[in-house]
Amino acid sequence: MYDLIGDIHGHADELTELLRRLGYNDRQGYFSHPSRKAFFVGDFIDRGLQIREVLHIVRPMIDQRAAFAVMGNHEFNAIAYHTEIPGSPGQHFREHSSKNKNQHEATLNQLQPKELAEFVEWFKSLPVAWERDGLRVVHACWDREGIDTIEAGLAKFGGFSPDFLREATIKDRPTKLYQAVEDVLKGKEAKLPGGAFFLDKDGNKRHDVRVRWYESPEGRTIREYAFETEGKIPEDLIPTETMGAKPYPSTALPVFFGHYWLREGPPEILAPNVACVDYSVAKGGMLCAYRWNGEQQLSNRNFEAIKSRY
Repeated sequence: MYDLIGDIHGHADELTELLRRLGYNDRQGYFSHPSRKAFFVGDFIDRGLQIREVLHIVRPMIDQRAAFAVMGNHEFNAIAYHTEIPGSPGQHFREHSSKNKNQHEATLNQLQPKELAEFVEWFKSLPVAWERDGLRVVHACWDREGIDTIEAGLAKFGGFSPDFLREATIKDRPTKLYQAVEDVLKGKEAKLPGGAFFLDKDGNKRHDVRVRWYESPEGRTIREYAFETEGKIPEDLIPTETMGAKPYPSTALPVFFGHYWLREGPPEILAPNVACVDYSVAKGGMLCAYRWNGEQQLSNRNFEAIKSRY
């Protein structure tokens, strides 16, 4: 069975403590469990002080099949940040703006260029979603159509190549592939009405909110339907006709994801078959895991969490 582990963001001490609590040991040179597999939901890098250490824990586990992982938006961003646009020297598929550099700065500071380049190549081997053995795993949003679009694009363009990134990252002419990457790796969003905005966890002005895509927006206000808890979010009703919402069916396989920086209270499932395992370890929260034993109806009793050390 599987232990689903949330966004790590360079917190190796907490990861080591969590793995040991879950019964993993590193006697073979990498962490493993006699009867279970770890499953990481992505976002290994950025923010924390131990990014190299995290990568040197998770990659051997995955290489030795003691663990599995899906790609997080920070891994995708790193691929785009470090891939130069052909024919445009010095320009990259993720702009080297002060905002983007600040988000990626901890990784840039902690890894040597050659080392970082090797890990970026490894990131390209991570799947964007996983469905097997009775469960589903994705970083931000399980959208079957979006996942199929990304996988078709990877097949067409030969992986996370410049041709793929050109279709997936250019905002001024968004494609179906661009929207699929945004939804699956970064979460579905709703635009705030009337030019309203709020400040996110990093102090950036946001005109869109990440929404609880697994639920129906019918009759909900934007505040009720949003994941964000920081800043002032309007109470206007969600314009359901523009959301294109496809709530996650209650009969579907259990789905696990990270990404959303949940913080309040102990970890809890979001629906009987829906669980987020990101509890904001990089913002003073917890590194969280869900111990899945094959159950189709999830239980709060199966969460484990380690408090952030800084």
